Amino acid sequence: MAWKLKVKGIRLVRSMAESAAAAGKKLIRVDVSSDTICPWCLVGKRNLDKAIAASNDRFNFEVRWHPFFLHPSLPKEGMNKLQFYKDLCGPRVDGVVARMTEVFRGIGLNYNLSGLTGNTLDSHRLIYYAGKQGSDKQNDLVEELFLGYFTQAKYIGDREFLLECAQKVGLEGAAEFLDDPNNGLQEVMEDLDKYSSNITGVPYYVLNGKVKLSGGQPPEAFLRAFEAAAN
Repeated sequence: MAWKLKVKGIRLVRSMAESAAAAGKKLIRVDVSSDTICPWCLVGKRNLDKAIAASNDRFNFEVRWHPFFLHPSLPKEGMNKLQFYKDLCGPRVDGVVARMTEVFRGIGLNYNLSGLTGNTLDSHRLIYYAGKQGSDKQNDLVEELFLGYFTQAKYIGDREFLLECAQKVGLEGAAEFLDDPNNGLQEVMEDLDKYSSNITGVPYYVLNGKVKLSGGQPPEAFLRAFEAAAN
């Protein structure tokens, strides 16, 4: 049995069972604190996405991304990514790179240390702006930023790269928004204070305001967290 509704000449048909099921599903809101140059944030996102895909029949989801600055003093003009990791990790750098390469391979990606790293403020401004056009669009933008930076040697501070990602996800008005460096600045800082001021690392997840996880958790950890957040 189905219900039908004609709106402006368009007939919408939906199974009553599907409609009732959708209405009865609990909402899981996931607030994610993240930085766009954090490799574990991409790993965690991929695993979160897998867990969400496996649970869509039981829950509705809203994922919101919030800023964190792992290295706020990094220059806007960028610096060599591999050299930055050598300076940061010292003699441990080869082991760290080998570990991340293995982890990325496990999620079907090639870890690329070529290119530049640098200040992530503009990427967070753009993520905030995407959120104004919907959580799905924001989530898609974060994916594109991660993939470009970590697998294609794109520079996270490069305006053209940011606009390329915005175009891929259908984000309207991105160029005009980024042109003014003050656009979104206050909102990013307020979001940083609200969601990330009391944490020391990312990724960090808060589900329905009560269940908290940190790090690049496997899908199974998210599945358990969904259950706890729904109760």
